[in-house]
Amino acid sequence: MALINADGQPATTQEAPKIEFPCPDYPIKVVGKGKDNYRQVVLDIFQVHAPGFDLEKIQVRDSSKGNFQSLTIYITATGIEQLEALHQELSAHELVHMVI
Repeated sequence: MALINADGQPATTQEAPKIEFPCPDYPIKVVGKGKDNYRQVVLDIFQVHAPGFDLEKIQVRDSSKGNFQSLTIYITATGIEQLEALHQELSAHELVHMVI
């Protein structure tokens, strides 16, 4: 079954916007278990894949019950390979619940 627009034409799939590299101030949100060393673990992983990110720009939010913490870290994204490696290492860590 094909999707049809309101004007009766076949719907087209919309492509994700293309990122131009290097991309300054690229946000990555990491949600994890708000344990003592969670923040340091995440920062250490970012330091490997995106050294020189601005510590002053990091946004920290605790969940309402305090079980989870989200960190939004802004990096200069240099390429898809960097982003994939960063996402893979973060996702593989036991303290990390989600990477957005």
